[in-house]
Amino acid sequence: MEFFDSHSHYNDEKYDTDRNELIKAIYNEGITKTVCVGYNVEKSQEALKIAKENHFMFATCGISPNDIEEYVDNSLEKIEEIAKDGKIVAIGEIGLDYYWNKDNKEEQKELFIKQIEIANRVNKPIVIHTRDAAVDTIEILKEHPVNKKGIFHCCPLNQELIKEGLKLGFYISFSGNITFKNAKSEPCVSLVPLDKLLIETDCPYLSPEPYRGKRNDSRNVKLVAAKVAEIKGLSLEEVAKITYENANKIFEI
Repeated sequence: MEFFDSHSHYNDEKYDTDRNELIKAIYNEGITKTVCVGYNVEKSQEALKIAKENHFMFATCGISPNDIEEYVDNSLEKIEEIAKDGKIVAIGEIGLDYYWNKDNKEEQKELFIKQIEIANRVNKPIVIHTRDAAVDTIEILKEHPVNKKGIFHCCPLNQELIKEGLKLGFYISFSGNITFKNAKSEPCVSLVPLDKLLIETDCPYLSPEPYRGKRNDSRNVKLVAAKVAEIKGLSLEEVAKITYENANKIFEI
């Protein structure tokens, strides 16, 4: 049984002491494809480096709404140049975050739109980060269509957001938060058709139960898959296969 962790951050400092050993371990335990996600220029470059060093890993590049303070005049030019590499499978993570950043909403919107334009120029999908910003996220996606669509990563458990995202042709990715005891994840997971379903860890963050609060890694994507299987009435093997094929399709691997 093989699993595809569609969103990880092995470019995070939390892995500095054991990154290479851990990456080897996750592959040996059946996580045979992983995407390492960038969120600013430096971390996008690091994600690409890690992907090139590991045959089963791929990368994304982008500037997240939470890294907007690091944006400078040539940042987007650098992101577009990184995006041309064959190991880069998407532009992301990009989007809007009004939970952590309430004072720069217009700047976030502008950066989101500019990176959608990059995605269309390099002909790649996008990976969306959205938090407390569902209405504006959907409005931008409607007004600025993404040619290759993309993924709502660690999708908020917001039924209206999921419905609108699906209407626009996007994939919905669930992470460890769906296993949390008070998550009320069943209505949201149930909304997503199997052909638009992805799983992820967002590691080192969002460890699923029973490891909540500890450093996460891609092996725990199996626990996310198990929760999806429980809600969908499927076997673990079925969820693994479906989400693996879906990730290959959206990332064109």
